[in-house]
Amino acid sequence: MINKLALIGVGLIGGSLARALRDAGHVREVIGYGRGLANLQRAVELGVADRVETSLSAAVRDADMVVLATPVGCMAEILEAIAPYLAKDAVVTDVGSVNGTIAEAARSALGEKLTHFVPGHPIAGTERTGVEASFSSLFVGRRVVLTPLPETSAEAMTRVRAMWQAAGAEVVSMSVEHHDAVLAATSHLPHLLAYALVDMLAQLDDSREIFAYAAGGFRDFTRIASSDPVMWRDISLANRAAIVKMLKQYQAEVNGLIKAVAAADGEKLLTLFARAKAARDALVTNDQK
Repeated sequence: MINKLALIGVGLIGGSLARALRDAGHVREVIGYGRGLANLQRAVELGVADRVETSLSAAVRDADMVVLATPVGCMAEILEAIAPYLAKDAVVTDVGSVNGTIAEAARSALGEKLTHFVPGHPIAGTERTGVEASFSSLFVGRRVVLTPLPETSAEAMTRVRAMWQAAGAEVVSMSVEHHDAVLAATSHLPHLLAYALVDMLAQLDDSREIFAYAAGGFRDFTRIASSDPVMWRDISLANRAAIVKMLKQYQAEVNGLIKAVAAADGEKLLTLFARAKAARDALVTNDQK
């Protein structure tokens, strides 16, 4: 049971976590922090937060669980700001998509309190943002990756794991480095490709006609280009080494595709398409189990 949850950032992820914990009876009080007063007031109206603060020190005071649910680029500054005000037993975790830079920031800011820091990342979300987009079942059956540091205590891990399990998630753990490499391939690369494709087509002279004929396939493929641009700018910069590596691999794949199409190499195209279809079908099958 969490007595007082300090939610730093009350949007889709933070709001959905608060809703889920309330439904599970796993939290007694939720304090929301953010810079947008209208969004904070809406969080109270929706029952996501009991009360809100616009001061970080006031938000984390006496909290036994602090969840950072802000864009990755803000977290170093926030960790520095909250460190002096954290309760002795407070556990701090985050929902960032890049754990390496956040772990570095925590090591710099928290000092001895680093033992109570657990980097985390829920593999869940939608393209919508804000507390009104939040819903309690967002994490049900979804994976949450925890990437404990060598300094992270077993107690802190247990408490964060229990929190996410109460929200309905499947909790797994791995190293910070492995997490960032995996997410560069499975999440960061697809988002960058979706943004790039939509931007390319939007700049064509006949873009209006092109978008007018956009069918389900195009909309499915590019849905994630409606995600928060600030968040994805921060993720791209924070995980740039792993992302650049994946972009170069994809570039090599596209170059091979160009050659196959230009040479009318139907056999190569069929092999590529069949291999990709088999991998995608297996993924869907595993998701349905």
